Amino acid sequence: MSRLRTILVIGLGSLTLSSCSLVPTASAPQRLSPDHIPFGLLDKTIPATNGGRVRFITQPVYIVDATGHLAPSSRIVPSPPDLVTVLRQLILGPTEIERAAGYSSALPKNLVVISAEVKKSVAYIDLATPLSSLPRSQQILAAGQLALTANDVGAVNGLEVSVGGVLQPLLLPNESTARVVLVKDFQRLLNG
Repeated sequence: MSRLRTILVIGLGSLTLSSCSLVPTASAPQRLSPDHIPFGLLDKTIPATNGGRVRFITQPVYIVDATGHLAPSSRIVPSPPDLVTVLRQLILGPTEIERAAGYSSALPKNLVVISAEVKKSVAYIDLATPLSSLPRSQQILAAGQLALTANDVGAVNGLEVSVGGVLQPLLLPNESTARVVLVKDFQRLLNG
């Protein structure tokens, strides 16, 4: 009987609390006065800096479309874009809307970029694991994703991928391998 009484009291208390709200409601949104926004969040510069600003731009990353081709997709990154930031967006893969439309990524979700930089218009990417662990068709698409994305960040003279500092040959669409890959090697993978 004591157990039943406890359950009834808890149920009655829950019902009572659910019928009231701790947050007052309004029938329409209320405008906040700029004077009541703390920490300088409405300032044109970053709070607590000497006029620091961050500007953002849209940058293309290449993902796999529903037909198995590579297609550009825009991502918002700080300006000027650097290769590491853009690769982070690429590794995140397609957005939920893009996934619903059949887009995917050949790059593994758990891919770790140790370093990435563009020197003399060549992208140097050091990964934690080799792309050769992927199926062949996925290796080709992954290399294409990296090469095309890096090209749009300024690596117009090619891409080198290493694992732990050891240069890795990348699989090309014609089934050959190359240590330095160019955008032209992956042109036939583009949609359109």
